[in-house]
Amino acid sequence: MTTLLDTPQQASRWCQRQRDTGKSIGYVPTMGALHDGHLSLVRRSVSENDITCVSIFINPLQFNNPEDLESYPRSMESDLVMLQEAGCDMVYTGSLETFFPDQTSSLENSVPVEPVKLRGLEADCRPGHLEGVKAIVERLFATVGQCSAYFGEKDFQQTLLVKDIANRHGEIDVVVCPTVRETSGLAMSSRNQRLSTAALELASCLYQALVEADNAWRQGERNPLRLEQLMQDKLDRPGIEIEYATVRDPLNWTIDTPTHLNDSAQALIAAYIDGVRLIDNLALGSCGCSES
Repeated sequence: MTTLLDTPQQASRWCQRQRDTGKSIGYVPTMGALHDGHLSLVRRSVSENDITCVSIFINPLQFNNPEDLESYPRSMESDLVMLQEAGCDMVYTGSLETFFPDQTSSLENSVPVEPVKLRGLEADCRPGHLEGVKAIVERLFATVGQCSAYFGEKDFQQTLLVKDIANRHGEIDVVVCPTVRETSGLAMSSRNQRLSTAALELASCLYQALVEADNAWRQGERNPLRLEQLMQDKLDRPGIEIEYATVRDPLNWTIDTPTHLNDSAQALIAAYIDGVRLIDNLALGSCGCSES
């Protein structure tokens, strides 16, 4: 039976009791509205650790759009059923007051995101978002303590930030897992629930654009601007509002598009469809696709 705890303070004590008995802890932080992408992280944690815990907390600090926060899907009851079936041992939630009992909710103004590799793209498009992520991840890690924490690669820039936090925290091992996709290639996301049937079909273009860049990379294309143009051309259709379709060197992150690429590249996309913001990315040369 999955244990449900209402505050991070209760969760912290629960996790410490597990460590006191010599058990290893796997941890999956979420904002709920769970899908197979989340559950794949939980199942991997269950397979690699003695104990698995999950947090469900819709963090208002990382939403720069109040309407986006208001419309974010919530499904706690069904989430708990899925987590129990996946083998999760403990789920905890909380509030801004319980996560930050000694501070105000204006934390995004006091937690600058460094270093430079975490700037650009999401930081530019969603002011305060990464600061809000940083604030809550630091509290989540402090709550659970020593553990292996599992994140999906879909939020690529966020994984860079999380790794940076974990490196400074010292006792968190971050495990980044591959993006789980629909049969159409669309990356699974809680936001997909807000898309109409037609919009879901259109949204598959995001993955098709990534594959277009991947095919060109496999054929020897290393010019970042040409790779970007291929993605933008694939996304250039009614109903898609491109926020960015770009490439970065994941080993040498830059705020702007790099002037050249050598051995590694990450293609990244953010776009609005039906008023819903979707993101996706792909390590070029990794997807094993041959058709566009």
